[in-house]
Amino acid sequence: MRVLRRTLGTLLVLGGAALSCAAAPGFDAGPADAGPPARPVAALSPYERLLPAPASVRMAGAGYRFGAATVIRASGTSEEVRRVGELLAEQLRRSSGLRLPVVDAQTGDGVRLRLDAAAPGLGAEGYRLETRADGVTLTARTPAGLFHAGQTLRQLLPVRGTGTVPGGTVTDAPRFAYRGAMIDVARHYFTVEQVKRYVDQLAQYKVNTLHVHLTDDQGWRLESASWPRLAEYGGGSEVGGGPGGHWTKDEYRDLVAYAGERYVDVVPEIDMPGHVNAALASYAELNCDGKARERYTGTKVGFSSLCVGKERTYEFIDDVLGELAELTPGRYLHIGGDEAHSTPAADYAAFMDRAQEVVGRHGKTVVAWHQLAAARPAPGAVLQYWGHGGTPAKEKEHLAEVAGAGHRLILSPADRLYLDMKYDTTTKPGLAWAGYVPVKRSYDWDPGTFLPGVPEPAVLGVEAPLWTETIGTRADWDFMAFPRMLGLAELGWSPAAKRDWAGYSRRLAAQGPRLAAQDIAFYRAPDVPWP
Repeated sequence: MRVLRRTLGTLLVLGGAALSCAAAPGFDAGPADAGPPARPVAALSPYERLLPAPASVRMAGAGYRFGAATVIRASGTSEEVRRVGELLAEQLRRSSGLRLPVVDAQTGDGVRLRLDAAAPGLGAEGYRLETRADGVTLTARTPAGLFHAGQTLRQLLPVRGTGTVPGGTVTDAPRFAYRGAMIDVARHYFTVEQVKRYVDQLAQYKVNTLHVHLTDDQGWRLESASWPRLAEYGGGSEVGGGPGGHWTKDEYRDLVAYAGERYVDVVPEIDMPGHVNAALASYAELNCDGKARERYTGTKVGFSSLCVGKERTYEFIDDVLGELAELTPGRYLHIGGDEAHSTPAADYAAFMDRAQEVVGRHGKTVVAWHQLAAARPAPGAVLQYWGHGGTPAKEKEHLAEVAGAGHRLILSPADRLYLDMKYDTTTKPGLAWAGYVPVKRSYDWDPGTFLPGVPEPAVLGVEAPLWTETIGTRADWDFMAFPRMLGLAELGWSPAAKRDWAGYSRRLAAQGPRLAAQDIAFYRAPDVPWP
């Protein structure tokens, strides 16, 4: 999926509820040409700067000023609400310098966190944020909703120092349940601490899923008790011949727990039956000829395959997926299934039947790349679409068929959401086989109508993958992911009616100082009015 149809991609390069804001003149409520000229970014109110754009904003009344006496009031009846309050206080302390103690009392001035299981129109992740002179009240049906409300509150305050949250009410809930990012730690190795940093960056914009591509031809990145050479030997390489590395089980557990505290689910991927050279190099018995392969440090795809006819192969995937399922509290296990060019079609279908059965037996739901549509998706399996303008119509027809059969889809079109695609001809890292993906192109499309024959209810959500063939440093990671990840956040969260480049580009520009304050070395797209 990373380099398929590279030549065609090069040719292609050449060739919800409306937001209201009664007391905020100039607030984007519709198309850019529907009203007066857009005001400069510096003139926008805090509510006009919110990203993702909320479902509804009404400004009214006096605001609340944060100061030395401000406290965070979390319910003493819920340990999880208290934890959300503590995390919010920690985040706000870093930017404001205030003490912000977290107290149990619900009444009084300050920031009040309240669970209300009957709150209308909020769903599992929505919230209501109400600001008056005596404080800010965050209300949600679940702790996840309270967390998202807290992230909105962060954006209503200055990047540095204290300030006043204007009076008003934000009522908000996501458009799609799945709003994801993927990081490939197989092509180039990254530590858990580096991935945690990404989790923090994602969660502040209400991204709720981190897909981790743990294995590929170039490296196996997670410890396995039953097959120890996978990490010990198969993890000792990466693209370009670097030393590679791997995570211990404890490190992976730590990442999962860290992400979970920020309401980000981790979806681990063990790619199969292709993209497995690291495994074939680690264990000779996984090869049909019984001979171990050499470790691989290049970037070609499609040359490796597990031995479909060997029963030992299925013992291997049962052991590996079983260990992974035990480590992962989330509902999904991703089993890849893409670019299996060295696996005959009949063998591919037979293999995927058995691999999906293993996932189900370990209590998880299958996620696989969209090539699974040409085989036999198991009941409930989720398919992830990574195609682009050159993807054959037949593949898209298969997706319409599986959607009609009740399967949900995650959309990751390579020419929109692949973060390793170059912005333009001047971009140094990255690839361009799916075309150049400038910031506007990444944002300016509608997931609900994108695939013919796939209605919006069949779309589970969107995900922006970052493959790392050419990404080996934190600086390159930041540069390629940001600001395009913020477009993914808005596509996944905001109502369809808010998908407006003119308004979004100003909201994005307003986030520039916030990204800079977090030491994110983002790309300053020339068509965004950065302040």
